[in-house]
Amino acid sequence: MLTEAEIRTFINGATHYFDTAAQQQASVGSPYLVTDGKPGAYDYTGIIGISGARQGIVYFTAPRGMLTVLLMRMQETDTSEENIKDLIGEVANTISGNARKDFGRSFVISVPTVVTKDSERLATPHSRSFVIPINWRSHSAKLVVCLE
Repeated sequence: MLTEAEIRTFINGATHYFDTAAQQQASVGSPYLVTDGKPGAYDYTGIIGISGARQGIVYFTAPRGMLTVLLMRMQETDTSEENIKDLIGEVANTISGNARKDFGRSFVISVPTVVTKDSERLATPHSRSFVIPINWRSHSAKLVVCLE
């Protein structure tokens, strides 16, 4: 089970990403616990496997519209499918990599896996996941943390 301080690590990572990459703040809703193993997903999802002292996954999921606007805020004019997939993987990887600073070297992260519109491939490794709602401009996304 994640502690409040551990959840805060992921919240800070998510808000820092938007502050830095988009140069605009994102707001975070109240994190909540999902106990049925199905936290849901949007159009694109970047998944990071976690191993070492903690086991599980961290994923960032967002609608295409949000990712397209985020690319444009980053001065990227190519909003192709490939760039959208690269971006969702980068967001998940950056947030997880930043969490590694707080969790330490035993928090080992994988390279991102990107899933599009196929929430069936998002089976969480156990039944308890924390969902951190993220709102940026008029868009909503989720950061899902499922760690043992």
